[in-house]
Amino acid sequence: MAWFLGLGMTGAALLALSLVLDGVLEGLFEGTGVLDGLLDGWLSLPVIAGFVSMLGFSGAIVMGTTGTGALGAVAVGVPAGAVTGWLAYRFSRALMSDRSGAAPRGDELIGSSGAVVTAIPAGGFGEVIVHLAGQPVKFAAKSPVPVARGTEVWIDRTLSHTAVTVRPVDA
Repeated sequence: MAWFLGLGMTGAALLALSLVLDGVLEGLFEGTGVLDGLLDGWLSLPVIAGFVSMLGFSGAIVMGTTGTGALGAVAVGVPAGAVTGWLAYRFSRALMSDRSGAAPRGDELIGSSGAVVTAIPAGGFGEVIVHLAGQPVKFAAKSPVPVARGTEVWIDRTLSHTAVTVRPVDA
């Protein structure tokens, strides 16, 4: 029974790590050809953690409450782990495909006001904070004229998903 409890705790620890270190393992192997796309989906860390923890905990419950041995615990734990892994997969896919909270982009940013947090030199880049849907969002900002820190600005156009062109409000 100790082995199954160990598996359950290991799976729970993996799940906690997957929340904290989201995408780190995938990023380590990105572009190397090793594990390309393998960790997306069925072999993602949350799916593996769900499988291992449910296998361990359900196996420990079966061994503790019935007279079956390790084989009976595995016979119950593997299907329970598979169902939990499948649920983790489906839940993560549902969260990733949710577009209701999509970040504003392109024309949606034009006309928004913000404040300069890092001074913008003429023709160079600084940083601005813009409040979108009540949340502060920081963008790299470019301006044809120098803009001092703390100045209120309007967004003229977007250069990329993270960069905008601004002008001072009083200009």
